[in-house]
Amino acid sequence: MKADKIILGVLGGLAAGAILGIMLAPDKGDKTRKKIMDKSNDYADELKDKLDTLLGTINKKYEKIWNEGETLIAEGKSKFYDAKNEGESLIAEGKSKFYDAKNEIKNTSI
Repeated sequence: MKADKIILGVLGGLAAGAILGIMLAPDKGDKTRKKIMDKSNDYADELKDKLDTLLGTINKKYEKIWNEGETLIAEGKSKFYDAKNEGESLIAEGKSKFYDAKNEIKNTSI
């Protein structure tokens, strides 16, 4: 609520200043309106440039984060498949040792 009052106060002050500026301007109305329009266009162009710069920066950061994420996913998949293959090798080795031990027990029982 406090911010609303501040914003309304600032906007009201700007409007009052603009009205007083027009009323007390030393130039004719046409010239004053042209000056106001030119200044408004300058501010609009400046704001547009700043917004374009901001959007460009945000886009670059987004692309950087996206690329880092893709790299992390690729590394994670690689590590997963390496661990999976190692696990399968250990299982195969364990089965082989089991069957060797089973056969050895069979042969000593006879």
